[in-house]
Amino acid sequence: MRNDKDNLIVKMSFEFALKIISFSEEIRQTNRFEMASQIFRSGTSIGANIREAQNAESRADFIHKFKIAVKEADEVQYWLTLCKESEFYPNPSQELHQEIQSINLIISKIISSSKKP
Repeated sequence: MRNDKDNLIVKMSFEFALKIISFSEEIRQTNRFEMASQIFRSGTSIGANIREAQNAESRADFIHKFKIAVKEADEVQYWLTLCKESEFYPNPSQELHQEIQSINLIISKIISSSKKP
């Protein structure tokens, strides 16, 4: 069995997903179901793709999974910014914004490091 407890990005993306679930439920309370679903899907997909990468069949597969994760991180960052700037949605915490930026940077670094021979 794989031990993900010491894997920083696996842990960070899982904890971020839990916070995204809470924030999407907060949005659902305002009957804004479409936005809640967008944030839920992209925010939880990051960690799912990172977990998939842990079982990659090759270096190329590993990189591909992380590229999907970084796309999802960019997407959730977009949705969080929309919520922040719109008067019709709950404002996400500064912590959520900081966490997704950190996750994005780490994933990008993992991708670039993995491309080196």
